[in-house]
Formats: sequence, C-alpha cells, structure tokens
Amino acid sequence: MPTLLITGGCGFIGSHLLRATLAAYPDHTVVNLDRLTVVADPETIADLADEPRLTTIVGDIADARLVEDIFRTNDVTAVLHCAAESHVDRSIESAAPFVGTNVVGTQVLLENARRAWAGCADRAARRFLHVSTDEVFGSIEGEGRFREDSPYAPRSPYAASKAGADHLVRAFHRTHDLPTVVTHATNNFGSHQFPEKLIPVVVLAARDGRPVPIYGDGRQVRDWIAVEDHVAALLTLLAEGRPGESYCIGGEIERENLALATLLCDTVESHVGPLPDGRPRRSLIEHVPDRPGHDRRYAIDPSKLRRETGWRARVPFEEGIARTVAWILENEAWVARALARLHRKEDERG
Repeated sequence: MPTLLITGGCGFIGSHLLRATLAAYPDHTVVNLDRLTVVADPETIADLADEPRLTTIVGDIADARLVEDIFRTNDVTAVLHCAAESHVDRSIESAAPFVGTNVVGTQVLLENARRAWAGCADRAARRFLHVSTDEVFGSIEGEGRFREDSPYAPRSPYAASKAGADHLVRAFHRTHDLPTVVTHATNNFGSHQFPEKLIPVVVLAARDGRPVPIYGDGRQVRDWIAVEDHVAALLTLLAEGRPGESYCIGGEIERENLALATLLCDTVESHVGPLPDGRPRRSLIEHVPDRPGHDRRYAIDPSKLRRETGWRARVPFEEGIARTVAWILENEAWVARALARLHRKEDERG
C-alpha cells in the first residue's frame, strides 16, 4: 500500500491531521514520525493503537539514517510535515533546538524525498506538504493582511527557523523539481493544545484562580482558525495544491489578546462560577512586561486557497472557543500529564 509520512503526529495540529488523514485515505498506510518532545503526548492517539494502517516511530526528523530507512522500507507517496519546535518564548531563551528541528530536520526530509522519488513514474503526483506559519512574515502595522507574496520579515528565532525551512523547501522545488507545497497558517485553537500556549494558559489560570498573564497592553491582534478547519485545508492542498506554490490558511477572525483573554475567562466562569470572593474571573487578568520582538498584528488573506480549491473555514469562533474551553476543563488527566512534562522541562532548564 502507498504510505503517507506524517511528522509530529502526536502533537497538537499533527494529531488532528493524523486522524483526518487516516479517514480520508483508507487505501493508504500512515507512518507517524515523532520525537515525543515535551509538547507531544502518545496518549493523544492511544485509541488508534489497534489501527493496522498506522505505524508510529519514535525518532528525530533530523536523524538522516532513520528517515532514510523509513523511505527505503515504505512507498512514501507524500510527506505531511508538521513537526516543529514552535514556542516563541522558548526560542528566545535558546534558538539551537529550533534550528536543529525546523531547519536541519526539514533538510533531511527533503533530501530523502528527493532521492526516493527521483525515478518514480508518478513523481509529479507525489507531494511534500510543508506546514509553516504566518510568523515568517513578521508583523503588520496598520491595515492589510498577509498574502503568499508578502515579504519575509521574521522577528523571533522561531519565526526565523521556519523561514529558513520555507526557503529550503522552495529551493528543492526550483533546483530538483521536487513537488512541494508550502502553507502559512495563522493561530490555531482546539483540543489537545499544549498548555504553554495562550488559550490553555488563560483557561487554566482562570480555572485555578491564578493571575492571567497578558503581555504588554494586550492589544496585539491575532487571526484565529479552528484546528479542524486548518487540517481540512491541509488535506485539500495535499490533493489539489499546485507544486511549487504556497498558500495562506486563515479563519479571518481577528481578536486582540486582551479581548480573547476576557472571553476565555468569562467562558470558564460559565462552567465553574465566579471566584470564591464573588469577583468575576476576568478580574484575574494581569498585564506583564512585553516579550522581546513581540509582533503587533497577524492577519491572513486566504483568498488564493479559497479561489483555487473552494475551501473555507467553517467553525464559528465563539462556538469553537466554547468547545475548546469545555475540552480543557473536562480532560484533567491529559492536561495534568502535559503540565507535568512542562514542569520537568522547566526544572531541567533550571
């Protein structure tokens, strides 16, 4: 059977993509390559343990021998590359892991796809789908939205590492005619998001009655998309994306961080009530010093994707946020495991 290689399938976006791919491609096997870093939890896909078409391999995408072996022993017809070090704050503390995974790891995957597909009769139909971010474009000051032709202007080590990976993918297409597709998605929300990200941070702090930290004045604007809409776009582009092209994926839902935090606190309160002293949970919001190089606004124009494929985001923002908050509050065991991994990582860093 032909094989689809997914990287990072135990992570947030990757696990949603893994499930959707298995459903969409019943005649394919799926190999999930995941290093199981602090942000990945194999329990997220534990219910798929008996799925005969799925093989999960614990390993590093930068391990050239391992990746070569995967391509040698499977007929990999497409790579869905989600694996990445992705937390901006951690990239500010140390950029090396981001370069190792996001740049070197991408190069290893590209090189092996190039070699494995070199003599394939159906080479043009194969795909290397590289999942990138809108952060490679930097910050929008004022009006306008990011498009596929927006200039690159990364402002954090994380964004710079993803920009480097994007350039490698495009170079392999131009130099080797590798059938690649690059995607730039905006901020995702949904179940199984690691609790160092904004939405779970706010939800858990509001639940516990702790201060809810918001960087700077909280007026930074982010464009949001439900993870299931993002995954639907990725699978659409796997089938219909044109080789050598890039596509912006966004829900066209812009919210200031402060407004989002307020909505999240109010939604938590609808589940657990106000604070013991009667104050609303939004009163827990606390402004903290802004982080270095903090981008002011992201906004995505997905019109190219919509025009070429008919895809559009389907999940209404308030409905999706309500489901996300409910999931976080109802899945204490999963959250506790993720927090334990995060705390161990913080202890290791000293």
